[in-house]
Amino acid sequence: MHPFYTPNTIEAGCDEAGRGCLAGPVVASAVILPLNHGIDALNDSKQLSEKKRQALVPIIKEKAIAYGIGYVTPQEIDEINILNASFLAMHRAIDQLVVHPELLLIDGNRFNPYPNIQHQCIIKGDTLYQSIAAASILAKESRDDSMRNLHLELPHYNWQKNKGYPTKAHKAAILQNGISKHHRKSFKLFPNQK
Repeated sequence: MHPFYTPNTIEAGCDEAGRGCLAGPVVASAVILPLNHGIDALNDSKQLSEKKRQALVPIIKEKAIAYGIGYVTPQEIDEINILNASFLAMHRAIDQLVVHPELLLIDGNRFNPYPNIQHQCIIKGDTLYQSIAAASILAKESRDDSMRNLHLELPHYNWQKNKGYPTKAHKAAILQNGISKHHRKSFKLFPNQK
């Protein structure tokens, strides 16, 4: 995994989590890592167990030069669509960076430019660049935390387990209990949905 994209440049890796979910926010993170951060276990969040991701979160936050986490609500997702919501979540994460990056490394192939900062889209960037991998871990765990909290409010959807993804059990719970305020109404939540 590469430590940087361009030498001698302040780079922020950006990634999001929860695009394919039926419920909950889409969450993004932006992370600026020092070159000698020493976090050997960095990898795409999808390749790591939940236990490993959770162990890495405080390490990433401690070692990062700066990091930000941005949330976009289900209501905003329904209003602007999930692709734009993903970009907005990344913008909100970048807004929080206390150090101004010179380059944004974006996981994926599309992005709405952030004012006055160049960006580079990188397909499977979370498996290639350390800062994107760090961002993918913070985004995933921040989102999972928010779904665990929502589970306490509405336990019958079992969000602590399915995290809002379209599992069979989640879809069955929607049919049984109806749509909650945390569901994305612009998504197909059940068969024959109007």
